[in-house]
Amino acid sequence: MAESVETHSRTNNPVVGRYAPSPTGHMHLGNARTALLAWLHARSQNGRFILRFEDLDHTRVRPYAYDSIRSDLEWLGLDWDEEFIQSERIELYDQAFKKLDTYPCSCSRKDILESASAPHGAELVYPSTCLKGGFRSDRPFSWRWKVPDVTVTLQDHLAGTLTQHLPSEVGDFVLRRNDGVYAYHLAVVVDDARMGVTEVVRGFDLFAATPRQVALQQTLGYSVPEYWHVPLMKDFQGVRLAKRNGAPSLHDLRNNNINPSAIVAELTKSLGYDAPGPISPMDLVSSPLAKLDNWYKKSVDNWL
Repeated sequence: MAESVETHSRTNNPVVGRYAPSPTGHMHLGNARTALLAWLHARSQNGRFILRFEDLDHTRVRPYAYDSIRSDLEWLGLDWDEEFIQSERIELYDQAFKKLDTYPCSCSRKDILESASAPHGAELVYPSTCLKGGFRSDRPFSWRWKVPDVTVTLQDHLAGTLTQHLPSEVGDFVLRRNDGVYAYHLAVVVDDARMGVTEVVRGFDLFAATPRQVALQQTLGYSVPEYWHVPLMKDFQGVRLAKRNGAPSLHDLRNNNINPSAIVAELTKSLGYDAPGPISPMDLVSSPLAKLDNWYKKSVDNWL
């Protein structure tokens, strides 16, 4: 019989927020807007704020990006109380991994595409090929979590309600890649729990994957933080801002002596908040914008 898991609101815990960039290049304006919202929401509640570099995928990491991101955040006026680097925390992921029911999987992406099926536009569900005897020892292998028969209902403060039955809608998913790197879902769950994160403000692109993180949190005995998945910033053509699309970098803006308060003002305007002029993040801490729940509901049509 399937178990039902529902996320619940935090009660009486000190607020701890975080911004968790991947150091794969310079920050762009979309990154900055998400960082600003996460910082504002934590600071407006007298909360702590954490900077966490998610750098487990070493093939994509650019060494210069760590200092570039730190400098960009400081330039904008965003501070943090603690800093963590995921690649220095592998032992913690090892410990959590050993507590989960996992199995080796030798399937390639091509194998999964040929054997799995899903409605048009939906995510492919892994058909548990290797669990059913299809494992090939002559291939590199990853490790998948044998997901429990559970239905997760996520109550997101901005994006609304999302319900997923993990076995049928997600399937057994990878926790450790065939190159030994731990997957994002496991690392982020362990880190949020160990760092005492109570609220997660991040981009909407991660909304659909959150129920699998909630399931991991429940299985590992961790508290479930509250979630605010904010809309992604887009360019004038309606395309999501991204490094690969040549989105303007804060590094270039900073080196061209652009006023950071003017950048903060433009970011707030993109959210439907009409800043009176150049403004600092600290000036916005007591503004309606810092209260994401209420502001978003009033200004949903203005979000890009």
